[in-house]
Amino acid sequence: MRVGIVILPEDRWWAAEPKWRAAEEYGFDHAWTYDHLGWRSLVDGPWFSAVPTLTAAATVTSTIRLGTFVASPVFRHPVPFTRELITLDDIADGRLLLGVGAGGLGYDNLVMGGTEPTPKQRADRLAEFIESLDGLLRTDKFDFRGEYYQAVGARNLPGSVQRPRPAFLIAANGPRNMRLTAKFGGGWITTGNPAETLDEWWHGVAELAKRFEEILVEHEREPGSAGRYLSLDAAPVFSLSSADAFTDAAGRAAELGFTDIVAHWPRSSGPYQGRETVLEQVVTDVLPGLHNGA
Repeated sequence: MRVGIVILPEDRWWAAEPKWRAAEEYGFDHAWTYDHLGWRSLVDGPWFSAVPTLTAAATVTSTIRLGTFVASPVFRHPVPFTRELITLDDIADGRLLLGVGAGGLGYDNLVMGGTEPTPKQRADRLAEFIESLDGLLRTDKFDFRGEYYQAVGARNLPGSVQRPRPAFLIAANGPRNMRLTAKFGGGWITTGNPAETLDEWWHGVAELAKRFEEILVEHEREPGSAGRYLSLDAAPVFSLSSADAFTDAAGRAAELGFTDIVAHWPRSSGPYQGRETVLEQVVTDVLPGLHNGA
């Protein structure tokens, strides 16, 4: 099983850089950051942009894969975003993972003067965003005309390091977006469904995993052709609250067929509050066994 860590883009680089270096040194397979203009209760605090953060991280690491968790069409247009992704993948020498999803409600939608989209509008916009990104990253002089986005002779040279393009890891809890993942995605990301208890959350994750498996079959894709990424900290219990909690979560995820799990770097307060000593214990005592299949 592969294990990733999310480092929120909230620290000045002098404080963030050691975390990104450590993520690689600790042996994590991938490291991520959020792609928002502001996020939930942290909207009143410091916040930095995802792509420059990942670009900086690429210059101080050499092997760990780096990704957005997740990019969305809420405040992005696929044409300039394509240029950013090509540049980032180049600087990272092909280590980019593009996590992408419909995006949440709230600040990201409202700060630019927009209104909250309906669920159908969010799904329609995501489908268009992914279809156009796929074409833009694969094809030079690409044309696209949709309800939300247009591209006219868009150039993409020199293209990304990864060919034909970086893998799309698509966040999807509903069947429509799961089908989008089966069509375009190299991997599926899920947060599970909101739940009051840990057992209830895991029950929902199991149902989603079963549904995704069925949709892969519908699209005649081999079960192993798409990675399965589980965001552990969408659960009611923070995965790094203790080494035992993380070990239990990793074991449950493996039983459900997940290929990758993602935790969050512990913060001193608020969301993902925890102690870095627990992270260090997990790195020392748990991570080697996960990588060895124990």
